[in-house]
Amino acid sequence: MAFAMILRAQHLVKKFPGVVALSDVSFDLAEGEIHALCGENGAGKSTLIKLLSGIHPHGSYEGRVEVHGEEAHFTGIADAGRAGLSVIYQELALVDEMTVAENIFLGCEPRRWGGWVDWPRMFQEARQLLQRFEVDLDPAAQVGSLGVGQKQLVEIVKALGKNSKILILDEPTAALAEHEVQVLLNILQDLRRRGIACIYISHKLEEVFAIADRITVLRDGRSIGTYVTAEVTRDAVIAHMVGRELGDLFPRRASSVGEVLLSVRQLSVRDEAGRPRLHDLSFDLRAGEVLGIGGLMGAGRTELLMHLHGAWGKRTQGSVHLKGQALPEGNPSQTLAAGMALVSEDRRRYGLVLEEAIGFNLSLSSLGQITRGGFIDANQEQQRNRVMVDQLKVKAPGLEAVVGKLSGGNQQKVVIGKALLTHPKVVMLDEPTRGIDVGAKLEIYELINQLTAEGRAVILVSSELPELMGMSDRILMLNAGRLGGRFARAEATPEKLMQAAVRAP
Repeated sequence: MAFAMILRAQHLVKKFPGVVALSDVSFDLAEGEIHALCGENGAGKSTLIKLLSGIHPHGSYEGRVEVHGEEAHFTGIADAGRAGLSVIYQELALVDEMTVAENIFLGCEPRRWGGWVDWPRMFQEARQLLQRFEVDLDPAAQVGSLGVGQKQLVEIVKALGKNSKILILDEPTAALAEHEVQVLLNILQDLRRRGIACIYISHKLEEVFAIADRITVLRDGRSIGTYVTAEVTRDAVIAHMVGRELGDLFPRRASSVGEVLLSVRQLSVRDEAGRPRLHDLSFDLRAGEVLGIGGLMGAGRTELLMHLHGAWGKRTQGSVHLKGQALPEGNPSQTLAAGMALVSEDRRRYGLVLEEAIGFNLSLSSLGQITRGGFIDANQEQQRNRVMVDQLKVKAPGLEAVVGKLSGGNQQKVVIGKALLTHPKVVMLDEPTRGIDVGAKLEIYELINQLTAEGRAVILVSSELPELMGMSDRILMLNAGRLGGRFARAEATPEKLMQAAVRAP
């Protein structure tokens, strides 16, 4: 690289009871460089971030980390911050009850004589930071009123406001809309020009190739290699990540289409505040079919699935029939019993009990199937959970592993397994591959093929148009809670789908 190395990691090894999370990781970072870390879920990326940022303190690992040419002896996040290193985690660390400005300066508020917070100065400096990084937000807005994408931008500005020399971004665009992604990439390019170094972790290889100077690939806790982005192909990076060549990234295999399993007619729904959110939606879903649902952020995709599941909204008109029977609203237990399951978008909030074990989480939605005389049949529970873990290839020491300590991809597999253990005829998948690496994505796509081959039906919500077009038999595009367009697989193009998503309803 053209600049001096600002960070070096040499032969890092990090062990936990029964697990070697990092077995031999080495890479370096230059001033003004954007260096991408790529790897499957469970490859060691999250452990590496925690080690570099002081969460795993010096002495708890083997190997050496150097910052500015000196060995780092971080005992916590504060030490890393003082050394000029900031981390933006995938799970946001903001206080919803505070304003944008208060969150940006939390813990380092500007103060006047006597120790009082200088509120005018704080809001002025927050406004200057937001303008500097081209983020169009009111510093006085309460963070709880912002969307997920806007909150992510606040987190980024918060880190940049500390004048960090090394910025680590963990899946920073996972919840951002397309225009917000471009804002972030522009910010990173500006930081590069000013000599700030960035470690960029993302499963979205199109972003990696658009922004990164070099790419280091991790697999099974090891650094496989570091490559100059301009000199390596996307297919080669994928092959290094998964240890094998991947063929078709969207291996949809059409199944025999059978009877109508789900019928929705003229469905209109209001939210808890009484505001209309879904308007006059009608569609059918048949056995053996994948129905894709797309649309921009706020179009009503998640709200539709949550309402069908019985967990959101007040129906003002319309009907929902599952296997010919009317499906009442507002009762997720009845929805599950009737044969329809939901894998929610926010797995950590709605899909898992993070402090409990894998086995506990897998069984939650289907306890009635393994209960005899009011008692859980532990042997039956363990046997079927083990089969599901093996089927979904969950990487974990065992069923007793705490689910909150798994990688994001393995957490998602547990959520999917919990839904499948209810033996549903209709499976609703809301952004099932968000934050998932390409190898795990392929496994989920093959699972979708398996479900439809068995005569089940799948609703697939995705914000990624290639995924929608590649894995759906039909596509519905939502626009402000209304149906913007219907498309057969053969006629769907990115241009047609986006036109349906943005045209005036």
